Amino acid sequence: MTQDHSVGSINDPQLSNQCAGSVEAARSEFHQIGGGATPTPALHSIRIAPIKFNVAKRVLVKHHYLHSMPGGTQSSLGAFVEDRLLGVLTLGVGPSNAHRLVEKAAPTDCVTLTRLWLSDELPKNSESRVLGIALRSLGSATSFKFVATYADPNVEHVGTIYQATNWIYIGESQAMPLLDFGDGVGRHTRSVARKYGTHSLKYLRKHGLTVKKIPQARKHRYIYFLDRTWRNRLKPEQLQYPKKEDRNATD
Repeated sequence: MTQDHSVGSINDPQLSNQCAGSVEAARSEFHQIGGGATPTPALHSIRIAPIKFNVAKRVLVKHHYLHSMPGGTQSSLGAFVEDRLLGVLTLGVGPSNAHRLVEKAAPTDCVTLTRLWLSDELPKNSESRVLGIALRSLGSATSFKFVATYADPNVEHVGTIYQATNWIYIGESQAMPLLDFGDGVGRHTRSVARKYGTHSLKYLRKHGLTVKKIPQARKHRYIYFLDRTWRNRLKPEQLQYPKKEDRNATD
């Protein structure tokens, strides 16, 4: 892996948005996204670098289907072609029990890929390349042992990109509703509890907030071992990948 294709400096074990490269990446950020028709870039021209939290948030709020920045984000990475930001990945704490999927793992042993958005301007197979670069860098520059992520069947995703990059499928998660405060934005109960001290609808409504639950389907769970020696610690059984026809998926 060449320096141009690394994610830069990542503090271990806590990922940081203030690492070297964040300032440089931020300068070429939002105003350079899109910008009219350009020739399709080559896969090898994609560069991954840390970006600031606010840069990632602006892009995700505008372009990602959830239109939000996930709570508990620890690191934001940008996918660049020259000086144009054409993709964003975020890594964070994810579900509080994700580490329990692996025998004797501590919360500091894992990180969750919480968002992945790439511009349609990028060529075919860009998702695999971007994920591959990020995973190799996490494996070499941090002490994390594995990465977890989820595919949302609410938007007909089955995790095709994770299957293409050899993640392990371990079935579906428990269904956790999101909370809507009247603005149409679904918020994870963990993010709500962090802000208000609770995610109890009764308490929130008692204190004058308009809030309702947004039911969610179970999500497909995937795990990727950065340290292959930890593979035999996986508690859930590895299952066959779900296919598009299972849910008429289109991702």
